[in-house]
Amino acid sequence: MDEVVRKALTRWPNVPHCHGWLSLDRAGRWRLQDEIVRHHGLADFIGRNYVSDDTGSWFFQNGPQRVYVRLDYTPWVLRVAPDGSLTTQTGCAFPSPEAAWLDEDGNLLISGPDGVGLVHGHDLVGLADAISTPENDHPGKIALAGATLPICLIASTEVPRHFGFQQDPQPA
Repeated sequence: MDEVVRKALTRWPNVPHCHGWLSLDRAGRWRLQDEIVRHHGLADFIGRNYVSDDTGSWFFQNGPQRVYVRLDYTPWVLRVAPDGSLTTQTGCAFPSPEAAWLDEDGNLLISGPDGVGLVHGHDLVGLADAISTPENDHPGKIALAGATLPICLIASTEVPRHFGFQQDPQPA
């Protein structure tokens, strides 16, 4: 989190939270009232100050104000580099992937110690050679980030509960 944000929190601790303004789409773009944030400086600022709370709600700490983020699917959208390493929509590494998940619509999710992320749709074609053939009713495995991960099946409706996050945080 930016130092200017930390200082603002101590200076104005009781600013009301904001809901319903900011979202993260499936392409990893921030949206303010459904309009894509095109200003790179603002998008980077949101990404640097994007965290979650104890309830699994993700938010952007905008100075003293907590702006909750509606997630179109997962808290992270992952890009896959040619070497198989993963990067989040914030530009940070997504280290130590543990498993891959496939939903009923063919979306590929990767889970790890930092939560779960949706693999960006543009990167799926490039992963075709990294996926092993299914065996004995098991969806197979995928080679990513120097590891071979099992591919598990999951219903899209179960993703938030299974991974412990809120897709659309609401005021208490």
